[in-house]
Amino acid sequence: MASVFIDKICKSFVSGRPVLQELSLEVNHGELFFLLGPSGCGKSTLLRILAGLEKQDSGSIKFDGVEISSLPPEKRQAAMMFQNYALWPHLSVFENIAFGLRIMGISGKKLKMEVQSALDAVQLSDCADRRVPLLSGGQQQRVALARALAVRPAVLLLDEPLSNLDARLRDTMRGEIVRICRERSQTAIYVTHDRQEALSMADRMAVLKDGRISQQGTPRELYERPANCFCGAFLGDINFIDGRIANGRLETSFGSFILSGECDGASAGAIRPERIKFAAPDHPEAFAAELVDGTFFGDCSQWVCRAGDTLLTVKESAPGERKIGEKVFLAFDDGFLLAMR
Repeated sequence: MASVFIDKICKSFVSGRPVLQELSLEVNHGELFFLLGPSGCGKSTLLRILAGLEKQDSGSIKFDGVEISSLPPEKRQAAMMFQNYALWPHLSVFENIAFGLRIMGISGKKLKMEVQSALDAVQLSDCADRRVPLLSGGQQQRVALARALAVRPAVLLLDEPLSNLDARLRDTMRGEIVRICRERSQTAIYVTHDRQEALSMADRMAVLKDGRISQQGTPRELYERPANCFCGAFLGDINFIDGRIANGRLETSFGSFILSGECDGASAGAIRPERIKFAAPDHPEAFAAELVDGTFFGDCSQWVCRAGDTLLTVKESAPGERKIGEKVFLAFDDGFLLAMR
């Protein structure tokens, strides 16, 4: 499996309207790397450039240090799994998986062994002779993954592969894709706009905005320490708190609080709802608030509280009974009120 080095990739389909703007990125050997961002941010275009299905305007791509930008798709040792799976309905599962191997000139016992290995990896060994239209959506997704794995690519490219599945199947296949990539030490680049998919599966990830990388790092780093307001909001619910920032503190209408992170250029404070706790009145960092709304989800409740002139969303695990209009006290978890740009 290969490392991937992407250097200053630029791409425009219409003059003056760049889709990718000098985007640089490095993916390590055996890493499951996610490209996350809203529709139109350039993530699928970058994946197609890596596969050789689109040509960049400038910049270079290297697999294990070898420049592959000028190579045709079949010479890149990259396999792409498409959002719509792109299976042949008139062929059996075996023949769908064997298709890429036959193009590579593999036949006979070697072909059967590679197809069987791919079937075993996706746990579809008993479906080799079945036709694609007779398979469930989850099984079709596994066949598409097996076809990509069968050619033993240096880099596996996945373009929103779970978007056509229902919620329960998505959860199952998340675990399966992670398992297969770990077992094979498979370098994989995975495109999605689903933040839960990225946070739960990725070794590392990059958030794209307008053809540029807004932030990259581990899921925990990006979720707990977003670099800017866009990343903070895109990766989950977050409270942005206006106030005056001075001497490392945020001065608000309901109190003064220590900020975490670099304050130069910051314009607000930010904190995730689960990092605000209901507190006792004598808690040293407690501030008063009023409960104005709430939603019960079973394992947690999400409350809206008014503190001074600010509305705060609070997520409470194993929630107790609370009444709208109730006076409460809240406290921020130490180190999680972030200076935000």
